[in-house]
Amino acid sequence: MLRTNTRLSSRNLSSSVRVFANYGKPQNPPIDTNSIKMRIQPIQREGETIDIKRARLVYQSRKRGILESDLLLSRFAKKHLNTFNEEELDEYDKLLDEPDWDIYYWATKNYTVTPLPDKWKNSKILQLLQKDAENNEREILRMPELDAK
Repeated sequence: MLRTNTRLSSRNLSSSVRVFANYGKPQNPPIDTNSIKMRIQPIQREGETIDIKRARLVYQSRKRGILESDLLLSRFAKKHLNTFNEEELDEYDKLLDEPDWDIYYWATKNYTVTPLPDKWKNSKILQLLQKDAENNEREILRMPELDAK
């Protein structure tokens, strides 16, 4: 009885090996990463009022796709966007064009994972975000409620 089970196992294993080998065809051919450009250029918005821009930035801060970034950026937006002038809103808008994990690691000052580019080294907006990310009050982070103001 034990011998029969061994044969079944070896038969299943040999058929699995053939499936994984894909009969000699490459399943994942090598990818030339130098020829692929995955970055989508940000939309250039013309004639956007400051109130519309603030509302869009609140939405973009909440809906990043990564919970960690959503929490940091939505709380930051709720706290600061109503006080930002046009120039500061533009800088925050450009920061949101960066990849989510980069923003997260820059906000938490984890530059070993994602080094901080020169264009963000003197950013007042990023410094404010880093200060908020420190969470010195040690409060539990939750998404802020959406309301009129």
